[in-house]
Amino acid sequence: MSKKKEQKLKDKEVKSTPEEQAEDVVEISEESNPDDVQEDAEEVIEEIVELSEEEKLKEELEKSKDKYLRLFAEFENYKRRTSKERIDLFRTANSELMISLLPVLDDFDRGMVEIAKSEDKSLVDGVKLIQDKFKGILVQKNLTEVEVAQGDTFDSDVHEAITQIPAPSDDLKGKIIDVVEKGYRLGDKIIRFPKVVIGIK
Repeated sequence: MSKKKEQKLKDKEVKSTPEEQAEDVVEISEESNPDDVQEDAEEVIEEIVELSEEEKLKEELEKSKDKYLRLFAEFENYKRRTSKERIDLFRTANSELMISLLPVLDDFDRGMVEIAKSEDKSLVDGVKLIQDKFKGILVQKNLTEVEVAQGDTFDSDVHEAITQIPAPSDDLKGKIIDVVEKGYRLGDKIIRFPKVVIGIK
């Protein structure tokens, strides 16, 4: 029943005699049209449908926002990961070449020990110049020698122990006695560990 009809009923209830009240009820029931009732019901249904459609749209919007945020986060992670991989690749792009050149460096060092015994000073200076130039180029490419000397404390993260021998003195127990092969690092990464001999008690 509409508000207008409800108000009419309330107004007519004020009348005093039962005859007048009966007339009013007949008048209101005559005014109540089944079409009006159906229209009111249709309006209520339309409002409910509109509300449910609005809720569905809100839910779809929330899902779309969530999906967008997830995709954005995944893309940011992908960019960060590929950028890091690219930087690492640039840093270690020459690692295979450097590793293959390390035996040449070793040969230079061994050769210089023998050449230094020669009395021909110009020969020694010439080979030393070539060796320094070769090492300088490798240093420019981020190849550096792992510094290790006799008496240093052994560190398994940096050194590779190939054997243990009795320490010649007490202060060399558990320390590095000799370096058999030099180690090298490319940037921050060690590409060849120095091979060392450790003194034991």
